[in-house]
Amino acid sequence: MTETHVTPFTAALVQMRTGLHPADNLEQAVRLIREAKDKGADYVLTPEVTNVMQENRKALFELLASEEDDASLKAFRALAHDLNIHLHIGSLALKASPERAVNRSFLIAPSGDILASYDKIHMFDIDLENGESYRESANYQPGETAVIADLPWGRIGLTICYDLRFPALYRALAEAGASFITVPAAFTQKTGAAHWHTLLRARAIENGCFIFAAAQGGVHENKRETFGHSLIIDPWGTVLAEGGSEPGVVLAQIDPAKVESVRKSIPSLQHGRRFTVRDPRLGPDQLHLVRSSA
Repeated sequence: MTETHVTPFTAALVQMRTGLHPADNLEQAVRLIREAKDKGADYVLTPEVTNVMQENRKALFELLASEEDDASLKAFRALAHDLNIHLHIGSLALKASPERAVNRSFLIAPSGDILASYDKIHMFDIDLENGESYRESANYQPGETAVIADLPWGRIGLTICYDLRFPALYRALAEAGASFITVPAAFTQKTGAAHWHTLLRARAIENGCFIFAAAQGGVHENKRETFGHSLIIDPWGTVLAEGGSEPGVVLAQIDPAKVESVRKSIPSLQHGRRFTVRDPRLGPDQLHLVRSSA
């Protein structure tokens, strides 16, 4: 593992309003990433589906490229090298096969090399009361592996959007040593207004880690409305920086030493215990399920 340092660094979140055309979205992202660098960012995170937001399956697959051929990824790798920053592309929609796509996050080093990639594990399939319906699993294949990587300032865990509702993933990343966990997202306006702040602060508090959550915000070309409010949260659950509903950049100074301090004051990561759940419907001697919190 790379030697870590507790020197502070500046983290930036790029909030976007991704549209239907990858070239336009790339231009938007590059402009905002450069703005973040100009403001002193050492690490920059973009939101989920940075390259395209398209619900129509046929139109989506006509636009998608493989990881090897994706023009946006090539441009972002060159940009990370040009700006000498750790550039984290929250996710790109990429073609995995003629029938399936992946929702994949990329952590890119200042050299332009890809340090880590992560495929979104949990698929957002839902029918909302306002008539909106989403079937992410219809187009995307889910990932199966949690991912952690090393930055100069500590370990970082990668998640994407709907993963936020599955706290076991975050606990596993924290137990693997993550001081920072990323949540690039495209939360709907309705669910974001109800749950975004609460869930993100809970994940930070539960695990004693920084949360970096870069969001999509506003009404998109495809008429989908996302919540915005990109957030940087410290291990105590304090919001250090927050965006609004418009595209832009939010930044905060990150002190990695805060992680160790909070985890010492509330050492819940060390106190997890194995336990069983006994289901009376199965009889007194049958275990329904075994969980581990440690």
